[in-house]
Amino acid sequence: MASSWIAYNELAWTEDLLADPADYEAEVAIYVDRIKRNATQGVRTLLHMGCGAGGYDSFFKRHFAVTGVDISRGMLDKARIRHPEIQYIEGDMRTLRLGVAYDAVVIPDSIDYMTSLPELRMAIETAVAHLKPDGILLVVGKIREIFQDNNFAYAGEREGLHVTLLENNYINRYRPDTYEATLVYLIRVKGELTVHTECHMLGLFSQAAWEKTFAHAGLSFQQEALDDTYGKYVLGDGAYPLKTFIGKKL
Repeated sequence: MASSWIAYNELAWTEDLLADPADYEAEVAIYVDRIKRNATQGVRTLLHMGCGAGGYDSFFKRHFAVTGVDISRGMLDKARIRHPEIQYIEGDMRTLRLGVAYDAVVIPDSIDYMTSLPELRMAIETAVAHLKPDGILLVVGKIREIFQDNNFAYAGEREGLHVTLLENNYINRYRPDTYEATLVYLIRVKGELTVHTECHMLGLFSQAAWEKTFAHAGLSFQQEALDDTYGKYVLGDGAYPLKTFIGKKL
């Protein structure tokens, strides 16, 4: 089932203006270090679930032989152009089965699209199904107890094209285990404005839920705080606490 989000299809091209490659490099350095520190064997192959347009893979491929999977065709089209040497596969992390085992699996930027505990468990079980014995899973996620509402602003321009993206994060107290990310794109082409909006319902789980999900999937569990690489985009006094959840296949 392909993704229908306009942010990841019709508007996937805006990532080139809004994302700073240096941010990806700093993040990936952290992930690589944590994977290698927790591995008991050499890490040569890596499955990137929710790979998007391949921004992270520019740096993952310096360390590993990467395979990427995403549900959004628009993002995969960009990733394939950016990294023709990497195999990119369209697939759903809840149900994907490639029949291949990897030294490590990472989900650095998309686990939030699991909007219920059953979906979260399916994604983690998919990752485990693609891990070798003692393989490492690294997931970047949020903990409900410390997450908060936030607003973000991103902008970029080139040759008569200007894009501003405003994002509002809102914890919907009437829908347990979720938060909303509402996106407003202001796109000007030679001064002519178009506005695009979209609301993404995303998962937000407790500390206990993360620990139980890893244990149920047959993984060890540890977590570390992640430096807030999004801090420069947060408006006002907001904070965006992220964690890396790391498990070894038992």
